[in-house]
Amino acid sequence: MISGAGSGIGRALALRLSAIGCPLALTDWNAAGLAETVALIPGACLSRSLDVRDRAAQFDWARQVGEWAPAPLAAVVNNAGVVVSQHAVDAIHEDDKWLMDINFWGVVHGTQAFLPRLVQQRSGVVVNVSSLLGLIAFPTQTAYCASKFAVRGYTEALRHELHGTGVHAVVVHPGGIDTPITRSGRVRVDALGNTDPELFHRNFSAIARTSPEQAAETIHTGVERGRSRILIGADAHLIHLLATALPTHYFDLIRPAMPLARRILNTSSLGRRDRTTT
Repeated sequence: MISGAGSGIGRALALRLSAIGCPLALTDWNAAGLAETVALIPGACLSRSLDVRDRAAQFDWARQVGEWAPAPLAAVVNNAGVVVSQHAVDAIHEDDKWLMDINFWGVVHGTQAFLPRLVQQRSGVVVNVSSLLGLIAFPTQTAYCASKFAVRGYTEALRHELHGTGVHAVVVHPGGIDTPITRSGRVRVDALGNTDPELFHRNFSAIARTSPEQAAETIHTGVERGRSRILIGADAHLIHLLATALPTHYFDLIRPAMPLARRILNTSSLGRRDRTTT
């Protein structure tokens, strides 16, 4: 079962698993994106347009999946997520709540809906997607960091609870993955001072060096090898080392580089616009 399967990592993971013969149960709030994914799946697939904030719908979906696939459930991948970028001092509460309800409570609902079945069959894995920003915190990402740190803590505590049950819990920390997540985000200002949502998306795309397909491969391999924490991309590995070595001072190394990053990204964005125009 994979949530957020209408694009990005969720779609790539679905295609990868389907290619090796794994039946799939897929959800996404975006019915059109989900339909595109399903059309690419060569094997058995059950799908449903679903808002992960809806706890009752998640539990009903678990029941539906159970009726459709009586065989053991191999994995539950809670992947759906969104982004909000704004300063805490004047944050729009409704935006922060929207993000937390999807990024954290969506993971909790998805986990709790399927966990009894996994425990009963004494096998399977819960894979919850956090972020690089579940390892360090970043300006203008207070709600996003809170949600992804929460996913990390929830999943690690769950792993300890599941000891001896045959069920494993895995937390995934992707770095910059080239997905549409910033397109559907709510952006007021980013850490570089930009207020244009389109520029925010272009800047993210410029530094997102890992493809969804590479991310799917890393998740698949990591789960098969029994990893409890999966880091995706060189940036995630670097940030993990930085946060471990300097747990309260990592941003002292990042902050001086931000003016240079602003100039490079703005120049890069201008160049891409010029090439598109010509």
